[in-house]
Amino acid sequence: MLEIIAAVNKAVNDFIWGVPAMVCIIGVGLLLSFRTRFLQIRKFPYAMRTTAGRIFRKKDASDGSMTPFQAVCTALAGTVGTGNIAGVAGAIAIGGPGAVFWMWCSALLGMCTKFAEVTLAVHFRERSKTGEWVGGPMYYIKNGLGRHWQFLAVLYSLFGALTVFGTGNATQVNTIVTAIDTALTQYNVIGADHIPTVNLVIGILCAMLVAMVLLGGIKRIGSVSEKLVPFMALLYVLLGLGVVVLNITRLPEVLASIVVGAFNPKAFTGGAIGSLFISMQRGVSRGIFSNEAGLGTGSIAHACADTKKPVKQGVFGIFEVFVDTIVICTLTALVILCGGTAVNYGTMAGADLTISGFTMTYGSWASIFSAVALCCFAFSTIIGWGLYGSRFVEFLFRTSKAVRPFLVIYSFVAILGATVNLDLLWNIADTFNGLMSIPNLIALLLLSGTVVKLTKEFFAKEDGRKLKKITEK
Repeated sequence: MLEIIAAVNKAVNDFIWGVPAMVCIIGVGLLLSFRTRFLQIRKFPYAMRTTAGRIFRKKDASDGSMTPFQAVCTALAGTVGTGNIAGVAGAIAIGGPGAVFWMWCSALLGMCTKFAEVTLAVHFRERSKTGEWVGGPMYYIKNGLGRHWQFLAVLYSLFGALTVFGTGNATQVNTIVTAIDTALTQYNVIGADHIPTVNLVIGILCAMLVAMVLLGGIKRIGSVSEKLVPFMALLYVLLGLGVVVLNITRLPEVLASIVVGAFNPKAFTGGAIGSLFISMQRGVSRGIFSNEAGLGTGSIAHACADTKKPVKQGVFGIFEVFVDTIVICTLTALVILCGGTAVNYGTMAGADLTISGFTMTYGSWASIFSAVALCCFAFSTIIGWGLYGSRFVEFLFRTSKAVRPFLVIYSFVAILGATVNLDLLWNIADTFNGLMSIPNLIALLLLSGTVVKLTKEFFAKEDGRKLKKITEK
């Protein structure tokens, strides 16, 4: 029976994450970019000023909401995960160094897609019965497209609710225990026979921590996210930059392999990878999977922000993709390629390849840092997806009473993730993750005119304010 399920899932997964899905996601990204006159490039300095400038600005949010910065940290918590470490390694191993170039291209379009998702989520959000802001693809489908499109909102929420237990929780906890087990066994702290017991204890602790954060409500989620995400991202960036600096003589060669290898993979992989399409596919799919532009999940967190300006919150989406893909994913790639670790092109690879890049430069102690980084990345993803799951359940059941039982079940799934082989669950969750993109991309296509209208109105007012300040001076 399991073999049949696995075979059916593989067939669906190959289609969902194959050429059609990439064409749709890239197509919508191009359409939105053209219609907004490549806003992500024109307004990039504005986006950085607006977002990075708020990092140190203390502001309390009203009841039932987060500060704008807490919202972007929660969204980043859901997107910046183990895929940034393991996924990029896999993309390079199968697609060659050139996959990084195509990852950059997908991020460029993804910035505009994410901007549109966040803008629509804030514009079409609504207050729940408990007074919290709720929004996301299911709400901009419901409130933006009318009742004839309600089935898309239901499908999106259903696929999302089925995804969170695997993608958002079990597989992330599995990564945590794997990282801890590797570090403990490397330093002979535990033997192989003690690993199952240690994993069970880790699973129980994870379940308790997840429950404490998620059951504390939207403000606690935002508070934890705004502390954890900047810390883990900054630590990873600093140590990643250290690898690049210490191996600076290799950087020109690495950058050449990324750019030239994008169009001629064979030249840098010893012939193991000779297909331009494979390099492109791996890079684009990794970029999409990493920053979730096109899936719409991040906009659920942004809809909780205490803001009255959808477009201004939308530029946080640009910042989010930039940090996730251009900064963190690129650094992971440079750690692997500059660190001098041997890449066996044409075969699957994961976090071990990235860890090898750190240990080749810093020594064996870097495996401890890698374990800590993986734990932080994975835990932040569990928190972010926990929020998403609660919104899916609330939308499907039309009541917030179903949220608390869901969060309790969601927390206990961490124990399952720590103790069970999850290969099939991961693959099924990955399929549902891809299925989520279909209703969202249809909605973005149909609501692209609304995005353009809101964007023009907002920046017209912004330009008017600037002109007024200049004339007053």
